[in-house]
Amino acid sequence: MNLTISGHHLDVTPAIREYVQTKLERVTRHFDHVIDMGVTLSVDKLQQKIEVNVHLRGKDIHVEATEPDMYAAIDLVADKLDRQVLKHKEKRYGDRHTDAMKHHVEPESHDQAAA
Repeated sequence: MNLTISGHHLDVTPAIREYVQTKLERVTRHFDHVIDMGVTLSVDKLQQKIEVNVHLRGKDIHVEATEPDMYAAIDLVADKLDRQVLKHKEKRYGDRHTDAMKHHVEPESHDQAAA
């Protein structure tokens, strides 16, 4: 996974870079088909804004958060991104598992009825 972190009207310090990397690492633990992530940190007067673009196989996800504190904005965007990635994962892989379980259960109940 490629991670690009850039700042707009802001110098990205090593501490902020490390914090963003650790927070966004949670997404790759849930879903390992992440191709790349682009993170843009910006400051507009008193508001700190973070935007994250995630390129998955078959889908792009865009999440943004604005807070007075940059670390709070990073926390908020990590939570939003985590929910969206899990939602995408459920949509993509959720039906396969439930269909397989239905087919697995039906033959057992049929055998009990015949006996």
